[in-house]
Amino acid sequence: MCQKDELLGSPPVLPVEPGPVPDSDRIDSLDVLRGFAVLGILVMNIQAFSMIGPAYDRPTAYGDIQGGDYLAWLISHVLFSGKFMTIFTMLFGAGIVLMCGRREAVGRGSAGIHYRRMGVLLVFGLLHAYLLWHGDILFTYAMCGFWVYLCRNWRPSILIGIGLLLIAIPPLLSCGLVWTMQFWPADEIKDFLFTWTPAQERIDAETAAFLGGWWDQMGERANTALLIQTFALVFWTSWMGTGLMCIGMALFKLEVFSAKRPVVFYLTMIVMALAVGVPTIFYGVHRNVEMNWHPKYAMFLGGQYNYLASTLVSLGWIALVMLVCKRHKWHGITRPFASVGRMALTNYVMQSVICTMIFYGHGFGLFGKVSRVGQLGFVLGVWVFQLIVSPIWLRYFRFGPLEWLWRSLTYWKRQTMLRG
Repeated sequence: MCQKDELLGSPPVLPVEPGPVPDSDRIDSLDVLRGFAVLGILVMNIQAFSMIGPAYDRPTAYGDIQGGDYLAWLISHVLFSGKFMTIFTMLFGAGIVLMCGRREAVGRGSAGIHYRRMGVLLVFGLLHAYLLWHGDILFTYAMCGFWVYLCRNWRPSILIGIGLLLIAIPPLLSCGLVWTMQFWPADEIKDFLFTWTPAQERIDAETAAFLGGWWDQMGERANTALLIQTFALVFWTSWMGTGLMCIGMALFKLEVFSAKRPVVFYLTMIVMALAVGVPTIFYGVHRNVEMNWHPKYAMFLGGQYNYLASTLVSLGWIALVMLVCKRHKWHGITRPFASVGRMALTNYVMQSVICTMIFYGHGFGLFGKVSRVGQLGFVLGVWVFQLIVSPIWLRYFRFGPLEWLWRSLTYWKRQTMLRG
């Protein structure tokens, strides 16, 4: 099994002193896939940057949606919603196997380094969530990483089985939550409906907060970040994240991420995504529309079609990237994506910096003013920027700036930044 890379950048070569993995030792397909994932994540995150919270899950949060805006939402929902975060999460699990396996292969312990890495990442996540953008995923990754470490040496079949079991828990919890609604006090039900179908005063309040200065945004940002790090973590993201990381560990061990499986293997993954995954999500959209996006149905039940099918569609995207990586003549096309992937942590946070400057009040103040079609135009602009800047940066530096800081804090030693 190859052990040459890790999510959000590579760990130091062992057993020598901490330092970057030589370019010749990297698994290029992993870098490309990671870069592809971090860019794809923005298609959905842009909606959270630019619109009120309910608009992320409910396209009619601002009222009726038609024409190009509906098509933009539909494409984003079917092909991107949950898919690229799934890929990113799987790669994080693979990264744990890579780093720990390299250390353990030369007789060195991995627990201390791993838990320091997760501790530093958790701090990064807290700073990102409360100082910049509430939709942070780094905190969740660190929390899941604390316990998924224990699974790193399990066989692929066990990892996949456990992963699928964990992924299945959130839908069961959602169904249980729906059942309990009959016992909720009337005021709690009213608050729930108000959250899903916000009145104009709530829309105006959230919009005004994010159009204000940095401190004016703090209330909305902190409240949402705390909800994600508590309620959502317990009932949703911890189960999903840990499950996907386990599956990512298995896929790495099976050499799926290294583009070493036969072409027919990857084509089968694409066929399953198109024949089962995509139609399932379309059917889920049909049911939500049929139910007029009723909160009790759409929030807890209607969303399960996309949730359950997202892993299949994600595997289709992975297979497509691996097939491209198999064609060496396309290396010129994949190289910029690999550079983005090698700086994934920096690029992920940089997307937050750019988008909050575009949409929030301390920047250009476009929150709530850009259509869904227009949002995709900003996504394209950020993609071009990061695909151009990342290769240039890595021409002169060994790491992205946040990757450098992460490694330096993890290994308690300042890493060499400039290339020799």
